Formats: sequence, C-alpha cells, structure tokens
Amino acid sequence: MTQKFGKRYFIFLLVFLGALSAFGPFITDFYLPTLPAMADIFNTSASMVQLGLTASLLGIALGQIFFGPLSDKYGRLPIMVWSLVLFALSTVGCIYSPNIEIFDIFRFLQGLGGAGGIVMSRSVATDCYSGRELAKVLAIVGAINGIAPVVAPVTGGMVARSLGWQGIFWVLFIIGIVLMIMCIPFRESLPKGKRVKGSAWKAAHGFVDIFKIPEFRRYVAVFGLSYGVLFAYISSASFIVQDHFGYSEIQFSLTFGTNATIIAIGSGLAMKFKKMENAALFSTIGMAVFAMLLLISRYFVDSFFVYEGLTLLMLFFLGFIFPSVTALGMESGRKAVGAASAVLGAIGFAFGGLVSPLVGIGDLMQSTYIILVACSLGATLLCLQKNPS
Repeated sequence: MTQKFGKRYFIFLLVFLGALSAFGPFITDFYLPTLPAMADIFNTSASMVQLGLTASLLGIALGQIFFGPLSDKYGRLPIMVWSLVLFALSTVGCIYSPNIEIFDIFRFLQGLGGAGGIVMSRSVATDCYSGRELAKVLAIVGAINGIAPVVAPVTGGMVARSLGWQGIFWVLFIIGIVLMIMCIPFRESLPKGKRVKGSAWKAAHGFVDIFKIPEFRRYVAVFGLSYGVLFAYISSASFIVQDHFGYSEIQFSLTFGTNATIIAIGSGLAMKFKKMENAALFSTIGMAVFAMLLLISRYFVDSFFVYEGLTLLMLFFLGFIFPSVTALGMESGRKAVGAASAVLGAIGFAFGGLVSPLVGIGDLMQSTYIILVACSLGATLLCLQKNPS
C-alpha cells in the first residue's frame, strides 16, 4: 500500500498536504484578532460576527461531505482544483461585502471551497500510506499544519493594523492562488483503476459502508468532540484575552500563536506511542483534566496567567489527538477513503460550528469552560470503550 517517492517529491508532498490541511486554521484563525473590531465596523453584535466563523465552519463541514465521495470517483486532483477556484472567488466576495449578512454568506462559500483541500490532504495521505507510516505522515503534516495557527493570528493582527480587515482576505486570496499553482507538479494519487465505478450516487454509498464499522463511528465521534474543544477555545479566545483581560490584538496574536505551537508539538509527539489507541486515550484524559481545572479556576481566581497556563496544557494534550485519531479513523474507513476523510473532517468542523456561537451565551468564560469539559469528557469516555456496538 505504501508508495515510494523520490526525496524531493516526498518533501513537496508533505508541504503540499500540510498547506492543504492548514486551510481550516487559516480560514478561521487569520481574522480572529479583528473579531471585536468587526462588530463595530459592521455595526452589529458579537454574535453576528461569530456567525461568520460558524458559517465558514459549516461550509468546511458540508464541503467535505460533497467533495470527498466525488474525489473517490473522479480523482483527487480535479476536485482539488475546482474547490480552490471556489475558495478564491468567495474570498473576493468577502472583501466587497456591504453588510454582515452578505459577509456571512460568502464566509460559508469560502469554507465550502476550502473544504476540498482539507479533505484531499487526508485522502492523498491514505492513498499513499498505511498503518504506522500513515500515522507518521499525518503527524508530520499535523506539525506543519501547526505552523498555520501560529502564523495566521500573528500576521493577521499585523495585516489588520496596516491594511484593515479586507487586507486579511486579500492575503487569503493569494494563498489560494499559490495552492492552485502547487497543483501543477502534484501527481494524482488515486489511479483510474481504483476509483469508484458508476454514478456519483454510487460513490456517495461509501458513507453507508463506513458507518457500518463500529471503530470508525467511535473515532469519528472522538474527532468531532476534540474539534469542539478546539473551536470553543478559538471562538472565545480573542474576547477573553482582549476584552476580559485587556490585552491588545498583537498580544492576543502572540498568545494564540504560542498555544498553536503547543498543539503542533503534541501532534509531533504522538508518534512516541507504539499504539495510536494509547495515544488517543492518553490525550483525551489529559485534555479533560485541564478543562475541568479551567472551569474550577473560573470561580476562584481571575488571572490571565492561570487561564493561559491551564489552556496551554489542555491544548498540548489536544495535539496528540489529531494524528492518532485521524490515522485510526482513516485505517478503519479505508473501504472508501474519500468518504472517510469527508466524514472525519465534516464532523470535526460541524462540532466547531455548533459550539462557536454557544460560547457567547451568558457568561462567556463560564459557557466556554463548560463546553470544554463536556466535549473532553465525552471524548475520554469514547476512548475507554473497547468494542462499541
């Protein structure tokens, strides 16, 4: 199952897959420092601005469901190219949106376009590798992907200061164009002989096949709940750091970048475990412990350093989850790789889209911490199950 590549193409493939998988963090994280300011710019509420984040997450989720099975039928490369075209066009739409409602619609389309690259990053890796080698590639891609959340908010804050929020989306547009160019040397990873025969509807039937697999259902649920933790943090962080603790956009960006680096480190360390099942259980338990400590701290101490320290440790354990659970899920769903990748990604971003507006209900910090605890405990309980029915 493992394909052999020359060193130069192997490095290109890792960078390309890492860049494609980084679409999610860039679409969501790049404009995070401007969220509080955008509420004033569009003369709207924080919830309406956060709805733009939710819209992009739902677009990413639905886009993966759409593009995944199509790539099983038509191949990875053409789906990748068309999704990037949609991403570029919708990004221009975001820039010229006259109001928050139109902006949110284009954010949905932007997420839809970005989904193609995200689902292809897992599908191509699974086409080329299997077993522990697949987990290793996903861990490397995850570490590369970890650079995106570091760069995105830091550069986003700088771009916003000099060019405004529209400048952020022009940079996203340029990234989309660069990825289109990178499609030129990419070698199709799914040969015609291995593609789904028949109609597109038959390709979509892969969803039915993989959902019959108990292990796949379990890992999908763990992946989704873990993304719930990630996006509960993402959607609340700028408001907690800037509005509650009074730090600037640049200070928030540096804090967010540090936390993203910790996720990348955790992702790379996942390969220290011989069994990915053990890595998943270890990470979910650690994540749950520090999520509960965050909730407890809300009632006893109001300190940025306590918030940041506990968040940092929670996200460190979260980093172990992505390569381990992704590898386990993709291996168990190998019967329909594109569909399996689509489900994993869609569930993850659907959970993100669900929790993002919930953190703004009532006391933002308390709501955020309760969601963190609920999602992390749910993931831990699923990892403790051996043979779910």
